[in-house]
Amino acid sequence: MAHSPLIQREQLGPVADAVEAATADLHARNALDRLRAGDHTLWQDDPTEVADRLGWVPVVDEMRHRTGGLRTVAEAAWSDGLRHAVLLGMGGSSLFPEVLNRTFGAAPGHLDLRVLDTTDPAPINRIGELDLDRCLFIVASKSGSTIETRTQFEHFWEATGGTGDQFVIVTDPGSELVDLGDDRKVRGVFENRPDIGGRYSALSYFGLVPGALLGVEVDGLLDRAAAVDHEAGLRLGAIIGAAAKAGRDKLTFVLPEGIESFGLWLEQLVAESTGKHGVGIVPVAGEPLGAPDVYGDDRLFVSVGSNAALDALAAAGHTVVELAHHDRMDLGTQVLLWEIAVALAGVVLGINPFDQPDVASAKAATNTVLAEGLPDIPIVTTASLLDQVRPGDYVAIQLFGDPDDPEMHVMHEARHAIRDRHRVATTFGIGPRFLHSTGQLHKGGPPTGVFVQMVGEDKVDVTIPGRPFGFSTLKHAQAAGDLLALQDRGLRAGRVTIHEFLEALR
Repeated sequence: MAHSPLIQREQLGPVADAVEAATADLHARNALDRLRAGDHTLWQDDPTEVADRLGWVPVVDEMRHRTGGLRTVAEAAWSDGLRHAVLLGMGGSSLFPEVLNRTFGAAPGHLDLRVLDTTDPAPINRIGELDLDRCLFIVASKSGSTIETRTQFEHFWEATGGTGDQFVIVTDPGSELVDLGDDRKVRGVFENRPDIGGRYSALSYFGLVPGALLGVEVDGLLDRAAAVDHEAGLRLGAIIGAAAKAGRDKLTFVLPEGIESFGLWLEQLVAESTGKHGVGIVPVAGEPLGAPDVYGDDRLFVSVGSNAALDALAAAGHTVVELAHHDRMDLGTQVLLWEIAVALAGVVLGINPFDQPDVASAKAATNTVLAEGLPDIPIVTTASLLDQVRPGDYVAIQLFGDPDDPEMHVMHEARHAIRDRHRVATTFGIGPRFLHSTGQLHKGGPPTGVFVQMVGEDKVDVTIPGRPFGFSTLKHAQAAGDLLALQDRGLRAGRVTIHEFLEALR
């Protein structure tokens, strides 16, 4: 039985009793009222990284009063002859704008959007091939110090001749970017509420400034979010939290045509919020549905909208939940629904969903590599890694390469072959994007991942003003740093070549 119109159908099977107990416990804790009141003790006694991370709850109503100003900014950019928006950001600063771009595209009289959340030189070069005089660069970073964003900013500042009117900044008050924006007289600085973590920032300036430039009806997104039944969020949080505790910790998203890219945002929200202290929920996005027999008993399927293939999965004993879906504007509904659900799943799992204690390790390893030089990374075979896969594991394919490579479909075919042969969940991450998304889960979550890393070679490099290295070196350092961080934790991780990986899975 569904507990809200937003949850159309539940087929909980073996976890039904655990879900009811978790739901009752959240109600007994008065979880929704305490969430809305910003009560950090719902998660932990220490207010650190909780009390100052709940601004996403009231921000929807606040932003509904600011959409007129966002439209004015978008109209002024168009009337000034700007035609392209280029977002320089990572993780929580880039993923929801990417979803909006893929879902809606540019409306007439608005800027098309390119999201640059990579250090691979090829896509950076492609931006350079645009008419840079007609580009508006959105420099987005909560901290203001994200290395990818800052190096991209410096590169394009020099490439445009340092024209402040072609840059806007989205950041937290007091960050380095605020002062830099003032010094360089940029077109605008949008100071976000500082009490919102990056992965919860979709409906704040970080998501809505790029959305307005695209011409997305941001009022409609916010209206849908404001109308969300919070009780549905509690129920969904109880389901995903209780299912994970019962061993169904591979949360597999089934998304309808038109909003398939929403999985990119969901991945970060779930992985970074729940993957820590040896526990966590593994989000699985972009895996097409298979026959029931290709899955182990560690899956929870959550579908946005109905899908005929789900009945066979439920009949085979898998846990299946179907959420209501009407149209693309329901992204506003889904964002707030999932934010509530994942925050309350943290209560069920007994963790703080707002910190990311293991993200810094890869950054530190990258800085060491940049200071000491690229290490010799041994190449292993794909078989040597996949032979270590056990039931209940997941295989994380990690590619540091061009996210828009036209041959990327071959990588996805190889991913599906791993799922079918080994009956385990698979994930696919483009580096360094995933370092700001699923990287926390990889290092802090359950040690059930087998990590297959690949690094694309670069035909050309792109210089970074003021740095002794270019983007190619930075990308290779990030790949090496992440692999070393995984191996330092005793995890099953190795680097293979792209050619050998694809050949091994033909």
